Amino acid sequence: MASKDNSVYIDHMLDCIARIHEYASGEDDFRQSRLVQDAVLRNLQTLAESSQHLPGSLKDQYPEIPWRNISGFRNILVHDYLGIDLTVIWSVVEMELPKLNGVLAKLRDEL
Repeated sequence: MASKDNSVYIDHMLDCIARIHEYASGEDDFRQSRLVQDAVLRNLQTLAESSQHLPGSLKDQYPEIPWRNISGFRNILVHDYLGIDLTVIWSVVEMELPKLNGVLAKLRDEL
């Protein structure tokens, strides 16, 4: 897969993060609206799905990104949707996405 193709997936992942922060400006927004919860969950799923299209050789260059955790998280969102814990989801949004955004932006700039 060419770098240009990879950058499409990276840009898509970055867009998902931006949308999540646009939809839920804070935990109260997230907790009080099922519409916002659905939008956040959908974008987390899409972000994770996009990560699965990147080649292993590229992922190996960025071990600071928890690629397997992202993939596993996607499986939980898709297959265990009845067991989704909103506290865990918000923790991911608040604690993990800003770090991921920074590394993905660096990765995109290097492609």
